[in-house]
Amino acid sequence: MLRLGILLALAGSAAAAQMLVDRHLPVVPRTPAEQARIDAELAPSADFTTPERFEDKPGGAATVRVLDSADAFSQLSANMAFGAEMRFKLGNALFRKAWVAAPSSTLASDGLGPLYNSRGCQDCHLKDGRGHPPEGPDDARASMLIRLSVPAPGGAGPQGIQDWLATLPDPVYGGQLQDHAAPGTLAEGRIGLDWTEVPVTLGDGSVRLLRQPTFTLRDPAYGPPAPDLMLSPRVAPQMIGLGLLEAIPAAAILSREDPDDADGDGISGRAQIVPSAEFGVPMLGRFGWKAGTPTLREQSAAAFHGDMGLSTPLFPAPAGDCTAAQAACLSAPHGQEPGVRDGLEVDAASLDLVTFYTRNLAVPARRAPGNPQVLRGKAVFHGLGCAACHTPKHVTHRLQDQPEQSFQLIWPFTDLLLHDMGEGLADNRPEGRATGREWRTPPLWGIGLTAQVSGHTQFLHDGRARNTTEAILWHGGEAQAARDAFAALPVAERAAILAFLNSL
Repeated sequence: MLRLGILLALAGSAAAAQMLVDRHLPVVPRTPAEQARIDAELAPSADFTTPERFEDKPGGAATVRVLDSADAFSQLSANMAFGAEMRFKLGNALFRKAWVAAPSSTLASDGLGPLYNSRGCQDCHLKDGRGHPPEGPDDARASMLIRLSVPAPGGAGPQGIQDWLATLPDPVYGGQLQDHAAPGTLAEGRIGLDWTEVPVTLGDGSVRLLRQPTFTLRDPAYGPPAPDLMLSPRVAPQMIGLGLLEAIPAAAILSREDPDDADGDGISGRAQIVPSAEFGVPMLGRFGWKAGTPTLREQSAAAFHGDMGLSTPLFPAPAGDCTAAQAACLSAPHGQEPGVRDGLEVDAASLDLVTFYTRNLAVPARRAPGNPQVLRGKAVFHGLGCAACHTPKHVTHRLQDQPEQSFQLIWPFTDLLLHDMGEGLADNRPEGRATGREWRTPPLWGIGLTAQVSGHTQFLHDGRARNTTEAILWHGGEAQAARDAFAALPVAERAAILAFLNSL
């Protein structure tokens, strides 16, 4: 059932609402014949004895062959025209760039901080893959951050967005903890992490020890934070296929909403609706662990701003996330200079190149989708109800000027909606319309290549799961029934579903 109530209240009609949420894309309307083809192609399969058509190409025509190295996630869309490859390579160079603090003789690379989490995008998204929590107090390769906020007075959300859960940045430490600083400025503090073991007994009698993290702000350099401070750890996600996710029609995502569980299947996905800094209107949130950002360009700009303290056209403040309580940070030198890079530290052209790069990081091909154990695992995956949230396939918009993402059948295994995942995974920190128990369904494509690319198999928003089995066992809330059914499976059936996931 298509639920556009929130947007209709803002826009007055379904057509206007569609413009609100998809206005960032150069969309060409589908013909009735095309829509009929799409509906037939997206119908769920009931045959698990053989792979479905095109299942081996999860990114459609943009799918690339699988490399046997850590560079498997760093390839450009296979259907990219030769003339566009230079833009991808220039975006890659900016993505890999190590920024420095101002003042510096390298005017094109200064402006870092004064407070920051990393010196470059690649520092967190190493090899364009998944990050992990700190493995000790001096783990320089940890790639996660801590979101910060405090409760705010209730009332209407931004521009009248319904069900908005109002929060504010911490008055001293801002919207996220920056654990590095430029010379002359103190870092805000460091991430404290303690683990507690949680035993779980499976149906065969074996016991798995899960690990429950507790995150704290340690050694705060600017005095105590607010007493009602809320923390939320966020591991850097993998980067593949983001442009294809951006190109899924908003109507297709909204059509899967069922906030009141009208069909009685226990799944009640909700759309995240957020104000867009880029367009000034409410839009469908797609990116981030709670879908807090609507477009890739805005996601990139927000990372420059919050993670590196760099100004962009969307977030022009040169001091990044510094607050009024951090006078030394606000008065520190910055990299904004008239006549250099639009007067910003990251100019519009550079932001567009990084966005093009992130939009075109390709999804590798499936491995052995016709393997009998993989096919059996696929049947179990569907039988347990996992596909109710991890929607296997979508068809992207027909787009002008974005041929790589245009009209592709893709297999990301996500509905991009918010779901209540239970108290075990709760961060107890609202974000937009997402409660402290809700998370956006993460895509599963590429999950089987995590060890090869990232050197580990740590999953979930805070990296607590050390493998896919632990990730499944942490599911709760709407996924509790599927999780319990997985735990009760015979060993061979569990192995089959893991083989299926590792083939993605």
